[in-house]
Amino acid sequence: MRKLIFFGLTLVAGLLLVSCKNGDDPNAADGTGKMVLNFEHYADGNPLIFDVMEYTNAAENQYEVTEIQYFISDITLNKFDGSKILLDAESFAHYIDSNLPETKNWYLTDAIPDGTYTSITMTFGIKGEKNKPYMFTDPPESDMLWPSNLGGDQGGYHYMKLNGFWLNTAGQREPFNFHLGVGQEHDANNTITGFVQNWFETTMPASFTVKDNETKSITIRMNVEKWWDQPNVFDFNTIGGKIMQNQQAMHMGIENGKSVFAVSQIADVPKD
Repeated sequence: MRKLIFFGLTLVAGLLLVSCKNGDDPNAADGTGKMVLNFEHYADGNPLIFDVMEYTNAAENQYEVTEIQYFISDITLNKFDGSKILLDAESFAHYIDSNLPETKNWYLTDAIPDGTYTSITMTFGIKGEKNKPYMFTDPPESDMLWPSNLGGDQGGYHYMKLNGFWLNTAGQREPFNFHLGVGQEHDANNTITGFVQNWFETTMPASFTVKDNETKSITIRMNVEKWWDQPNVFDFNTIGGKIMQNQQAMHMGIENGKSVFAVSQIADVPKD
């Protein structure tokens, strides 16, 4: 009889110990990991080569890219059950600059719960309520300021500057400034009557598992040619090289931009 009583007490103690460890959720994560995002730029399936007139877009414009500068923000990890984790412990936005290699890696400081994730959602640019004028006081981020007369009070910074050149119908080299940010609405007299938020969210399939005390490395690729590909064919010869005051052209770019990004690589960061 004493052996049975001892066994019963041991079983109850064990159940209480498990209950205290996991709480009310039997699927609760036991630990947390970290994440680093790496950004790369491709064109036509290969690493983008800058300052060389060797690319042709869907409108058959021959072009070259000289630099790309942009903001990515509000990284969100998605699970199969629909639950989401927004990573914004210290900084909700990150600046990437093709001229500054150190900006191509974003070391997120959030502790990410162990588990399996199915996709990543991010905001291209910065959402209007967060895109405050003059929140960046030092370059290079401060150089992305959007002009106040074009809506800077509604969205303080460019989403992106993609600069380069194309060959016009006469074979002459002309500059393009494919700049995306807050758009403008105009009346019949071309007077600005309102502003348009052009930021957008994009979700990229990415199946990966975060483990306790490990860092996951995820590479996000920008496929540059897709900015001018589909669903809208963007022709520099008809639209021109400057679009900051052309909401119709910016809207075309934003629609195309939703297919520009993709996860290209997932790996574990080796421990020291």
